[in-house]
Amino acid sequence: MLVLICTILALLSPLAFGGKLSRLGYVKLRYWWVLFSALIAQILIIEIFPEANEAFLIVVHLATYVVAGLFVAVNWRIPGLVIIALGGALNGITIALNGGTLPASKSALKMAGIELGPDEFVNSGVLENPTWSWLGDIFVWPQPMPFANVYSIGDMLIVIGAFYGANKISGSRLVKNAWVPKGQLVPWAEDADAAPTPEIPFAPGTLADRLATRHEAKHRATTVTPLTGEAGQAG
Repeated sequence: MLVLICTILALLSPLAFGGKLSRLGYVKLRYWWVLFSALIAQILIIEIFPEANEAFLIVVHLATYVVAGLFVAVNWRIPGLVIIALGGALNGITIALNGGTLPASKSALKMAGIELGPDEFVNSGVLENPTWSWLGDIFVWPQPMPFANVYSIGDMLIVIGAFYGANKISGSRLVKNAWVPKGQLVPWAEDADAAPTPEIPFAPGTLADRLATRHEAKHRATTVTPLTGEAGQAG
């Protein structure tokens, strides 16, 4: 819950730096339902059915990270998404190396006031001999702070990626140039340094055909008859 709340705050952060959140509406996420399905699956196995068959829950847990990776693969050009993916990958790999559970610091869990039941599935818990424990939940947002919880380096990268992406897309004062979606006409494109050059219409065919079409159009535009204003024929 802590990571989710911090991610939402990161997405809203451009409001404090002159960004326009309306620009987030121009982001086109391909196969967004894939990521949504993975998130729903994680909520179900962690919050709703933690006492189901452990082997099944572990497989589903790992599968959600694979599915999220596929989503990133088709949307990697969106600012911040690669950073978010790196954070998710670090969590996913560490979970895989530790049999389906992200290792957590016992002292961090205690400071956050988290008590884990012995028979319920947890995505994060204390392990006897954890692998890469430094990538586990070793940081803590302690009690009595609201939403006390533990978090990992991967979680931090997810929030950082959301923060950077939101500010880059919204064009806040924290970034040099606002992001312009490739191939899209957007209201702020005229003022953006990174605005794409408008494409010149061309006829379909090979590259040589396209270049010839552009050359002919340019030649006609520069061979106008002075008296009639009609285009002259190429010699």
